Amino acid sequence: MQFKAMILAAGRGERMRPLTDNLPKPLLKAGGQMLIEYQINRLARAGFTDIVINHAYLGDMIESALGNGERYGVQITYSPEYVVLETAGGIANALPLLTGFVDGECNRPFLVVNADIYSEFDYAGLMPALRAVQKEEGNRLAHLVLVDNPAHHVEGDFTLNGDAVALNGEVKLTFSGIGIYHPALFDDVTPGQPAKLAPLLRAAMAEKKVTGEYFSGTWEDIGTPERLEQLHGQLSERQG
Repeated sequence: MQFKAMILAAGRGERMRPLTDNLPKPLLKAGGQMLIEYQINRLARAGFTDIVINHAYLGDMIESALGNGERYGVQITYSPEYVVLETAGGIANALPLLTGFVDGECNRPFLVVNADIYSEFDYAGLMPALRAVQKEEGNRLAHLVLVDNPAHHVEGDFTLNGDAVALNGEVKLTFSGIGIYHPALFDDVTPGQPAKLAPLLRAAMAEKKVTGEYFSGTWEDIGTPERLEQLHGQLSERQG
């Protein structure tokens, strides 16, 4: 069975202004490519060829820029949002596209990644976790990729004890924006209504239903014009 992936691209990008006044954040460029293209290409290389992208602010520009995904070797389906749904609300809104509800397969987990990160994480390595989340049929609701805390988020988010993710512990790490989710995580989210992801994850962690892994490689949260410029310089230098 092929697992699907979702790229979260509905954010307004307020911290990126004025760059995002007339352009959605995922279409900003660094090193000659749009931020979202790095995600699409890495997903494609890892075998995720069925991709759902949500959008809201200037969403038509995202659809025009990426099309149906053919030139990337993938099939892109769009999940437009007409109100601010937040992360969990956006995912819940896209569930029929992600899980194959129409085919009666309601237990298929999926991969979700943020459009506004740059990472060299190999998504193919998440295939065993996807299969494990599906096999446990709701006893495991999420699998998160955690990274070292960046300078702008030194307090971190969660701890990793073995492969168990918890709220508290001696060493906190930062959630990378890369996660696997079981549809049941969103059972209490009404499609079309705003909902944040963090409360759902915290509740699942309290029930010991969240696993994770640590990634020590290149990962950047491209949240400000300064960080975008820094990434552009790094990639341009690497490209020679």
